[in-house]
Amino acid sequence: MTKPSKLATSSRLLGAILFTTSLCSPAIAEPDANTLQYQDLFNIEYAANPVVLPNNKGVIYERRSMDIMSDSLRRNLWTVDLKGNRHMPLLSDANNHYSPVFSHDGSKMAYLSSKEGKVQIYLRDMETGNTARVTDVQMSPSGMSFSPDGKYLAFSMFTATKSKPPFSLSFKPKGAKWADDAHYIDQTLFQRDGSGMKKPGNMQVYIVPTIGGTPRQLTHTAHDHSGRIAWSKDSSQLIISANTREDFDFDIFNSDLMAIDIKSGAISKLTDMTGPESSPAISPDGKLIAFTGFEDNGKSSQNNQLYIMKANGDDIRSLTPDLDRSVGDITWAKNGKGIYFSYDNEGKKHVAHVSLKGKLTQKTDDLGGLSIGRPYTSGHYDVTDDGRIIYTHSSGVRPAELAIVGKNGEMTQLTDLNGDVFDHKTINKPEQLTVQSRVDERELHAWIVTPPDFDASKKYPLILEIHGGPHTSYGPEFSTEVQLFAAAGYVVVYGNPRGSTSQGSEFANLIDKNYPSQDYDDLMDMVNGVIDKGYIDEDNLFVTGGSGGGVLTAWIIGNTDRFKAAVVAKPVINWISMIGTSDIYTFMTRYWFTDLPWNDVDQYWKRSPLSLVGNVKTPTMVLTGELDVRTPMAESEQYYGALRLEGVESSLVRIQGAYHGIAAKPSNLARKVGYILHWFDTYKQNSEPETKQ
Repeated sequence: MTKPSKLATSSRLLGAILFTTSLCSPAIAEPDANTLQYQDLFNIEYAANPVVLPNNKGVIYERRSMDIMSDSLRRNLWTVDLKGNRHMPLLSDANNHYSPVFSHDGSKMAYLSSKEGKVQIYLRDMETGNTARVTDVQMSPSGMSFSPDGKYLAFSMFTATKSKPPFSLSFKPKGAKWADDAHYIDQTLFQRDGSGMKKPGNMQVYIVPTIGGTPRQLTHTAHDHSGRIAWSKDSSQLIISANTREDFDFDIFNSDLMAIDIKSGAISKLTDMTGPESSPAISPDGKLIAFTGFEDNGKSSQNNQLYIMKANGDDIRSLTPDLDRSVGDITWAKNGKGIYFSYDNEGKKHVAHVSLKGKLTQKTDDLGGLSIGRPYTSGHYDVTDDGRIIYTHSSGVRPAELAIVGKNGEMTQLTDLNGDVFDHKTINKPEQLTVQSRVDERELHAWIVTPPDFDASKKYPLILEIHGGPHTSYGPEFSTEVQLFAAAGYVVVYGNPRGSTSQGSEFANLIDKNYPSQDYDDLMDMVNGVIDKGYIDEDNLFVTGGSGGGVLTAWIIGNTDRFKAAVVAKPVINWISMIGTSDIYTFMTRYWFTDLPWNDVDQYWKRSPLSLVGNVKTPTMVLTGELDVRTPMAESEQYYGALRLEGVESSLVRIQGAYHGIAAKPSNLARKVGYILHWFDTYKQNSEPETKQ
């Protein structure tokens, strides 16, 4: 296949400009109201963060929606009883109200709200409905926790430290317009995706009287103290997790559980394992602490286990030593005889209960619906006193609704937040595809989503969509990106190649110090598995993926030209240049490689998609958030430049105002999908599905 001329490339780009302009034209044909449309992104709602009411007769949850005027997520608090009746707003207006937490006696509810500008803590008396603002702080609180005696609320908050530059010009005349002062940086990890340049300071722990008053700071070191906060039974101590080692920027997993005396501020360390001990939870009788963590073995993927220990840190033991899955979101049973937790298995999120003797019982396997953009495993849950599970339910064709599963396993849906958007639309549920790896005959899991008017007697173009991580997991979840691709007439396949989580640590670590590698073969097996069904037009194959999926997309087109076009989203292209420019470079050098790049340049280069750019013939769009510091824009720029130097038809899309999580703004999520479909439609042959011969 010969490379296109510069004239041909320019013609394609002109076509791209004209096509993009036409997308915004009012003369464009009316969209099909019975299929998912871009504007539907602003109409979608979903349930999150359910909290059982103290009387165990209902649940309060965050009703999340998209604000089309502010281009942001809006969160309000609603209640519904456990039969799905009396669905009512508790706090619902143009502001954000979220993160409800109840006092131990159930009489008070604390929550966060932006109703007076900056996010503050508010307290609501559940009997009268009277509400008071508890804090007047400059930064947003998080991780609120009531003391058992009801006198205090603990929370974490970023606390800035004063930083005086080592050099400054003191003779600037009043009113003079000079360049801004230079940024002086002496931190190892000086930026953070989602917020940009890291300001001097750390997350610190505070307590504040529940009747209001001045928050008192309890931690003061140059380390982050955040996450779940637990109280001792007598309300005298807080249990937190923090990494306070001198080399914490490099030994990033090594956090410990610590007890803080709220009167003296004295801190005592309760754990000292090699990995991350976190998420402490006190048993109802106050005698035991449950937490998650692992002993660090240096692998790129490691599973959290569920541990318990005495309140003083003695007698640590795992309750899940034989569960080859990573646990999280732990909750003590009301009777103190066991612990609930969530975990991913074969692309689905489960809730299970484990007794203090280690007996494990599965409660439900269909949590999800929170990852609106892409079909990642997700989900929240809570538990009633008698053991019923309230959770965000994944149906595969709608975002999360609330559901309850009883003690005998029956499920009842409690909400219907999206009937107005979806009842009249045709959206096909993900269909599981199981294929065998040609590398080692392992079973691989994937899912297929077909267009709304799918007819198996016809031939359709195919999009392979690849997840990031790479140590994450896709599942049969609702995904606006996938469903918009399908609504545009494409069959979509996505799945979990080796390296993905939810299939055990051995499967995940098949790419340890070896990524990308045979995960490429797994993805090709998934594509071939769909083709074998007989309804795919093999002349119209397309591929895209973001982050780790962007790495694999670039790797794929460096190894094959079977795809008509590709969109490489927020990739790492050159592992050598990524080190030192990403916000996770100390993690990458320690867990993904065996040495630093200048000591062993070959292992970095041979795993860099840039090393294969000379093989690329596939028309390729590169798409990244302008503010991304996880996979920095420079990675995309150098790949785009290399493609241009090689004469490959290519384009570069810079999503404005976006970090690594492009979907943080709904309009940017729509733009991402729109540009991908534009690129694929430009190179797609035969706009209508062909009937099979």
